[in-house]
Amino acid sequence: MILTFVGTAGSGKTTITHTFGKYLEKEGYTVGYVNLDTGVKKLPYKPNIDVKETVTVEEIMKEGYGPNGAIVESYDRLMPHIERYITKILELERGKDYVLIDTPGQIETFLFHEFGVRLMENLPAPLVVYLFSPEVLRKPHDYCFVRFFTLMIDLRLGSTTVPALNKVDLVDNLERHRQYLEDMEYLTSRLKLDSSTQGLLAYKLCTFLPEVSPPVRILYLSAKTGEGFDDLETIAYEHCCTCGDLT
Repeated sequence: MILTFVGTAGSGKTTITHTFGKYLEKEGYTVGYVNLDTGVKKLPYKPNIDVKETVTVEEIMKEGYGPNGAIVESYDRLMPHIERYITKILELERGKDYVLIDTPGQIETFLFHEFGVRLMENLPAPLVVYLFSPEVLRKPHDYCFVRFFTLMIDLRLGSTTVPALNKVDLVDNLERHRQYLEDMEYLTSRLKLDSSTQGLLAYKLCTFLPEVSPPVRILYLSAKTGEGFDDLETIAYEHCCTCGDLT
């Protein structure tokens, strides 16, 4: 089973990769770790496969590139090696119960560069977990954005994607987030009261979201407390089983 964690910088991808991997190991599973971030300086886990063995942002910056340019250039330089990395991940997957893939801190690097798309297209039914932090959820239309961005990731990568609110240990009112994220009728009714351009756009989007979004439940995770790890394990199993029901 391959799980790929995606999200913006600071969403907790690397920490979740480490702590969820430890959780699975305690449950008796064998776990393989893959680092796809060319810019990370230190990892809390020991990767079985690490793209930094091929190229690093730090090395490229010594050539005069700025940080952003070096990140893009690093994945340009990884492209000639993509078949080798696909092969290595497939070999790792055959020998482990779980393979956890930690993606770049800059989500756009993985989503919009050919390296990330080609990689996901050639892996056997990977489950993508889109991590987002509580601080991005301030207004009703933010919840609409999260639900649609999950769908866009699914569309771009061609892989089943589940949204996961991370760092729930920092949340005071989790039930409020649950209501906005899970009850589309409630969210739509709240958006209908918003006369702003954002509110109108979000309202129109959310009215047809149930028609285009596959059935999937929201995950609520905490790398600090381990909350939600059992749900993540369950949804990974359901993704692998023939039923394929992620509701």
